[in-house]
Amino acid sequence: MTVYRTATLDEIAAEQWPYWAPVRHHFGIETFGVNAWRGANGDRVISPHDHAENGEPELYVVIGGAATFTVAGDEIDAPAVTFVWVEDPSAERVAFARADDTVVLSIGAGAPGSGWSPAGWDTSYLEGESG
Repeated sequence: MTVYRTATLDEIAAEQWPYWAPVRHHFGIETFGVNAWRGANGDRVISPHDHAENGEPELYVVIGGAATFTVAGDEIDAPAVTFVWVEDPSAERVAFARADDTVVLSIGAGAPGSGWSPAGWDTSYLEGESG
């Protein structure tokens, strides 16, 4: 029995969405959310959103290139290997690539003291129901 699996970013990236790599969906992860977002200089890599409705905090890790995040109106310069922890779920956040080959990993989990379950938006995209 295999106790681990590996994959490169290119193996996970959805062909119809080259900017998105559905990591959680690829591995069948059910305990936390995780996706990778790619872009070239000037591309939006994290769409504007918040998690006020579900109380979920979110961690972003710039794993390649560089990005500029705006969180609750504050601009954050985030070169590679920068972590951006958005503890307040109601804080709106967005990020733009500031270098070619930028990759941002987003990791989400349930609100403090609760469990997490997949929201389903990623499966809808992959099955062509949205997009």
